[in-house]
Amino acid sequence: MRERAAYDESMRLVATTNDLKNGLVLNIDGQLWTVVEFQHVKPGKGPAFVRTKLKNVLSGKVVDKTFNAGVKVETANVDKRTMQYLYNDGTDFVFMDPDTYDQIAVSPATVGDAAKYMLENQDAIVARNDGNVLYIELPASVVLEISYTEPGLQGDRSTGGTKPATLETGAEIQVPLFLETGTKVKVDTRDGSYLGRVN
Repeated sequence: MRERAAYDESMRLVATTNDLKNGLVLNIDGQLWTVVEFQHVKPGKGPAFVRTKLKNVLSGKVVDKTFNAGVKVETANVDKRTMQYLYNDGTDFVFMDPDTYDQIAVSPATVGDAAKYMLENQDAIVARNDGNVLYIELPASVVLEISYTEPGLQGDRSTGGTKPATLETGAEIQVPLFLETGTKVKVDTRDGSYLGRVN
């Protein structure tokens, strides 16, 4: 009967601030927020509280919010599963569940910046709540080929300068001056930074 305690009378998933952890999704006033950071604070005087940094799942906006220690918070059930990105049908991005072969279409707004680093047949994590896709999560880094960049100059290694390069996905990043078209590079999917070349 212990599992029943996780639900209140309306059958919504409820936790307390003691259960907070990074990545947990909270339902606050009908909006979904992911816990990015949290810190339990016990001041010398007054009650303990929890300071959190929350990221809005849909808009990406980050806010600071403080909860009194031990208060109930409503959590959202987020189903994360690895799916394969198949193609863009001209409007949406189509993903397939490799186990069931079910396909879902995800809007460009939901895919967001992940679209810059996705290749067809690549795996991505699709997070859903009540059947609605919340966001797409890529690995921290991906390997992509430079489809175009200005010709490199051999003596450019020491200057530490960079130049724009267009990746095979169409995204543009900054790379060292000596890299050339056709080079495979490792890219950080969180901020688009160049992490190194791949042989």
